[in-house]
Amino acid sequence: MSRVVVVGGGFGGMAAAARLAKLGHDVTLLERADTLGGALATVEQDGFAWDAGPTTTLLPAVIRDLFRKSGRPLEREVDLQPLDLVREHRFADGSSLRLPGASRAAQLAAVDELGPGLGGQWVDHVAAYGETWELLRKEWFERPFDDVVAPRELTSLLGARESLEKRLRRSFRDERLRLVAGHRLVMDGHDLRDVPVFAGVDVYLEQRFGTWTVPGGLAALGTAMAERLTLRGVTVVTGTPAVDLVVSGGRVAGVRTSGGELPADRVVVAIDPRRLPALAPFVRRTMPAIPPVVCHVGLEGDVPALPHEVVLHGDPLLVVRTGGRAPEGGAAWTVLARGRIAEDVLTALARHGIDVRTQVVARVDRGPRDLVERWGGSPHGVRWQGPRTARTRLGPRTPIEGVLTAGAHATTGSGLPFAGLSAALVAEVVGKA
Repeated sequence: MSRVVVVGGGFGGMAAAARLAKLGHDVTLLERADTLGGALATVEQDGFAWDAGPTTTLLPAVIRDLFRKSGRPLEREVDLQPLDLVREHRFADGSSLRLPGASRAAQLAAVDELGPGLGGQWVDHVAAYGETWELLRKEWFERPFDDVVAPRELTSLLGARESLEKRLRRSFRDERLRLVAGHRLVMDGHDLRDVPVFAGVDVYLEQRFGTWTVPGGLAALGTAMAERLTLRGVTVVTGTPAVDLVVSGGRVAGVRTSGGELPADRVVVAIDPRRLPALAPFVRRTMPAIPPVVCHVGLEGDVPALPHEVVLHGDPLLVVRTGGRAPEGGAAWTVLARGRIAEDVLTALARHGIDVRTQVVARVDRGPRDLVERWGGSPHGVRWQGPRTARTRLGPRTPIEGVLTAGAHATTGSGLPFAGLSAALVAEVVGKA
């Protein structure tokens, strides 16, 4: 049995802790905040409640696998449900696209409504990611990367210099399809000129597997994971930030906290490694992807009928999410903004014809710096700076023996499934006690 300390109580850290405890290790999880969950939490005010971070997830099989291999099946804990609609896109010319998920035929028909032949272009673009995903899944996301044994197809893919922006311009003459294909990465804080083509695989995942959510808020998943840690006997220490790693003879010996040192045979870092001086030199060439501006609003009266997510293309790029919890007769929305924000977010929203400014009865504004401080790092992980970013970030192994990484900063995808896959890699590297 190894003594393992997991630093960071977000989804990636909790997933790693649960898996390692199930494998028989003595696991302690350190979290600087007073509660677990990180971005997978709830914001509450005046009877309204909003998901602090993500409201949907891709690849439900990753979450199901996590719950199954750490205890009881997911279905006994959380009601994860598919959404018929991925999201609605609204464009500057007044046109719109309601993009369905989990169906090639449905997406073809929906995109064709934007113009003859556009549906065919869209599904061809998405289909091109089929083989890419299978390669990434088997050799990158589900197997610890090793230069010596990695297949040539993977190293070629990771080193390809074509940017996603260039690929989208080559694939689509219609700017609207370029906006749809790239908007998730833009909202995550990336410049498409610096994003490698393979990072655009999310459009394939949405079409192939759909998008999923939990009625009442995705934060329920964080609550279920915290309960799973108790079931697995993980020692959870909250309100205690990790100050640095204790390294002796090139190998980790523990974690230095604000309250003293915790001895460890292995340490899993599930926060931004820049926050630990021992790891910071190894990631100096990388940058975090900064979160967008977030505005949670509680509304009263009749509000526009919107689907669970609407993307309003322009500058700034706005995303409206409507799935919060509200008192009877009210509504709870979250508005995200990215780009040139020269006015109040709700004023920018009104310019798109969605004016709820007189109906606001509760409001919580959070800027990028505030979010990063609250969560101990960006939930969007490492910012793409060309294809080399895939190899310069740390994960799952690090140059310090006994130190591994999990979570958003240890993977090349954004969102819960990729954080979950990074935790599974850590468990595979450590193995059974």
